[in-house]
Amino acid sequence: MPLDPTGATPALSRGRMGDLVDHLKAVASGTTDRHIAQRDAVFVFLVRAASAAILYLSQIALARWMGATEYGIYVWTWTLVLVLGGLAHLGVGPSLVRLIPTYRESGQMDLLRGLLIGSRWLALLVGSLVALTAYGLIRIFAADVDEMYLLPAMLGVVCIPLFAITDAQDGLGRAQGWMAVALVPPYILRPLALLVVMALAHTSGLATDAITAVFAAIVACWAASLVQTLMLQSRLDAEIPPGPRDYAFGFWIRSSFPMLLLYASELVVQNTDILILSAYLPPQTIGMYFAAAKTMALVMFVHYAVGSAVAKDFAALHARGDRAALVAYARDAVRWTFWPSLAAALAILALGKPLLWLFSPDFTEAYPVMLILGAGFLVRASVGPSEFLLNALGKQTRCAQVAVLAAAIDIGLNLLLIPPFGLVGAATATASALVVSALLYGRVAWAETGIDISILQLLRRAA
Repeated sequence: MPLDPTGATPALSRGRMGDLVDHLKAVASGTTDRHIAQRDAVFVFLVRAASAAILYLSQIALARWMGATEYGIYVWTWTLVLVLGGLAHLGVGPSLVRLIPTYRESGQMDLLRGLLIGSRWLALLVGSLVALTAYGLIRIFAADVDEMYLLPAMLGVVCIPLFAITDAQDGLGRAQGWMAVALVPPYILRPLALLVVMALAHTSGLATDAITAVFAAIVACWAASLVQTLMLQSRLDAEIPPGPRDYAFGFWIRSSFPMLLLYASELVVQNTDILILSAYLPPQTIGMYFAAAKTMALVMFVHYAVGSAVAKDFAALHARGDRAALVAYARDAVRWTFWPSLAAALAILALGKPLLWLFSPDFTEAYPVMLILGAGFLVRASVGPSEFLLNALGKQTRCAQVAVLAAAIDIGLNLLLIPPFGLVGAATATASALVVSALLYGRVAWAETGIDISILQLLRRAA
């Protein structure tokens, strides 16, 4: 049989069931780097799918228990935590996926040991400073904040340092290839703990309002952060030999700054619509939009799963100088991203109205939001995990430039389209930003690396 593009394993003969079974066994056992990446991608997707199920159940329960208004207030508060907590690690978290394999390949163990400890303390320290600053600003401008948002926001900032260190440890775990350590605490334990605490509050007759939900979120963040830290440290103690530590905080922060811009811009594209909607529409409408947007965003789990699985291998192949394997691997990643994303989008859209009805019968009015965002997500999937590739190859500055431009477009269009068009305007603005980022990521990947990762080009090549 012909060799796989990486030269590592026989390619599948699509018409033979035996080849398919052998391939699935190889993926399960992780016999090559390519199979390990496929196995990791499947694991990440399954974790995110399980997380989505738990999160979806919890959001439906919250919407039913709290009512549309209180649910909308909680959604706004949690979105604020997501944005600030996602920025508090200064981009070091995602940069670990590139830095750790580089230190390993070059044998810089002192810097590796320092990075494993220092990155987490940095996230915790900066996260605490961000939380204190946010709390102070809320108190200072309390008169300008709608009273119903005030107390939940002040309580919600407690989650920021916990969210920051969890994000940093997510990057650390993915860089080591420890997907369970990286993903299970934040994506399984955290939403499950939130659901359990809120269920206990509901059955105990406590007020299931936004304030109770924020308290539940604090408990969930503490639980996820603590469990992840214990899991990670036990693996590190067994994997990394003891020895001296060297710290390069200045270099880590400088080299992570493009990642901070990238991550901040991604957060803007994901959450600006909700934050701006709160200035024009009542909380219950925000909850309706959130339900539709996050339901459709399940499509992006495929993108995240593939990117998380292949990022460390992109970096390692680049460090080894294995150009041919890198090109083949990148093209595989595009295929692994686009076709499952297309299947997921069609399935979600087919079930869209029943899924929204689970929140509340009124939420079905937001179905057009799903159609618009679905188109944007599919265009984004058509260039695969291109930002993961660029970051792994040290092109994070160009990657950040694309993300910042997309974020600026997103903010501008949201401000322009939400007042006259409401939910449809918000969805159109976000989808437009996704399309622009996809087109630019594909162009930049070709210009910077010479790798064509558009699904359209791959289909033309195969034809």
